Amino acid sequence: MNHPAPARPPRRRAALLTAALLAALAATPAQAAPTAPDPSRADIYRALELDREPADYVILVDTSGSMTEEGRYDTVRTTLRPFLDGLTPEDHVALFTFDSRTEARYVGAAGDTSKIIAALPGAPDPDGDTDIGAALDAALEEVERDDASPVASVVLLTDGEHRPAARSRYPKATGPAWDALTTRAEAVAGHTELAGYAIPLGGGATGAGLLADVVPDTTVLRPEGIQDLGAYLARAGERTRARKAARLLAPDTGKGVTATWHGGGALDLGDGTAAGKLTLRAATTRAPLTVTGLRATLTGPDLTVSGLPRTLTLRPGESRTYDVRVRGRLSAGALPYRRTEETRATLHLAGTVTSPWQRPLAPDVRLKTPETIRTRDAELTVRADVGSAAFLPGVIGAVLAVLVAGWLLWRRGNRPPLRGVLLLATPFGGPLPERIELRGRRMALRPVSTGGRGTVHGRRRSTREGPRTDLRIRFSPDGTAGRESGADCAPGGEVVVGGVSFSYLGEPGPAPAPGHPR
Repeated sequence: MNHPAPARPPRRRAALLTAALLAALAATPAQAAPTAPDPSRADIYRALELDREPADYVILVDTSGSMTEEGRYDTVRTTLRPFLDGLTPEDHVALFTFDSRTEARYVGAAGDTSKIIAALPGAPDPDGDTDIGAALDAALEEVERDDASPVASVVLLTDGEHRPAARSRYPKATGPAWDALTTRAEAVAGHTELAGYAIPLGGGATGAGLLADVVPDTTVLRPEGIQDLGAYLARAGERTRARKAARLLAPDTGKGVTATWHGGGALDLGDGTAAGKLTLRAATTRAPLTVTGLRATLTGPDLTVSGLPRTLTLRPGESRTYDVRVRGRLSAGALPYRRTEETRATLHLAGTVTSPWQRPLAPDVRLKTPETIRTRDAELTVRADVGSAAFLPGVIGAVLAVLVAGWLLWRRGNRPPLRGVLLLATPFGGPLPERIELRGRRMALRPVSTGGRGTVHGRRRSTREGPRTDLRIRFSPDGTAGRESGADCAPGGEVVVGGVSFSYLGEPGPAPAPGHPR
């Protein structure tokens, strides 16, 4: 029965499928189940458009005489059909049979399974030997082509040991010829994802393991019976598809989520809040990424950042920008007066980055994603008005009060209490001297006998005999303020100020005789 090749899925359909899968994963917790199921491998392969990625398959089928036993050859022909049906038209198939000699039965594109199966002989060669070395030589020639695919698989199905004909280049299972095969395989593996799948048929010893001696990345699949061949062929095909996916996802290794803060100027907290923008971007090109437990903070001062979802899923290369709100205040420090303060703050983002594709692809594909978010432009300038607007005037008032109080104290200390008697008279005769009893620290002078006005206060002096109190006398004969004359007078002394004679008696005593001011 002819099975038509599967139609190539259009890119638009694959893109819509990817978008639908990611939309379900990115739904908010209120819209989705608490734990969204992971996509299946088939979903991921469709999203990757894996059918468009070519691979080389070299299939080596033993047609020696022993393959007639237990219907092994017929089983191989039957079970190859579903294996070939799983390939895509982009894949390249080289089908070889080997016994005493190796013969290419089909070399070309996959997709027409019936045509490939029909190329096989109807039965094994009953007299054929088993030359595995020659079969591997033919397989390497296929994967050494200039137009070979970047992913290649060699599938070996045999029930016998390596027993070639006498003329074979590989008379034994070891030797220089086998070493040359290994060297060629290593060269191919240097630029191609080359893997081998050896499937020994029958219960006895076979030479299937020789494939691992030539191709290091070989898996020996050991079915318990020929009836298990279909499952093991399917496993070989699945592993090849996984290697395709791994190759496509290799550029995403080490790529995660980056966060960028927007705004070149200072972040002005104003009344304790400020608006900002934060962009999260998936750096991958094919794999979606999910962030759980997302939280942002600013430190140095400690500020909170709100407006981010706790969980989000980003498509490959997708960016999402969020309007966030920063809350907090700057400390006024030891200087609490009102001023504008600027400081540096560091942006931190917490959250675990994974991909919803990691679990379905494991262990065949290891999608390594950095679990932490990489933050760009993490250093920010934060500005705010700090301190109290009433503090500075209060401080100035307090300082002035202290100064005034200090001045008053100084004045009080420098203006001792007045004691004794002050005599006022005209210098050239006239009425009897006017006697003024000194008291307090400062006295106003308004003499009746001479007229005019003035003031008098004491001043402490240091002398050899010890401290004494002098008088500072200021007087204006016409009483005009601001035009007073001044002079200092020691105890027992006499000065003339504004045309009036002032005599200072240190202690109260009798008034002098007329004409004698002292």
